[in-house]
Amino acid sequence: MRVNGKEYPCTPEMTVRSLLLELGHDPQRVAVEKNGQIVPRARFADEPLCDTDTVEIVQFVGGG
Repeated sequence: MRVNGKEYPCTPEMTVRSLLLELGHDPQRVAVEKNGQIVPRARFADEPLCDTDTVEIVQFVGGG
């Protein structure tokens, strides 16, 4: 699978949430796009991933 433009291994039980945690992201502070579609935060734990997926993760940054 490709994550933010880089190859990343996908395990059989991987979900969007497990990927985020593995990469050190707080699921409450990111937006995720899978294969061109936004994944609703409520579905992170149930959204499966596979080798052919393309995932983009955008982290929210606060500032002023």
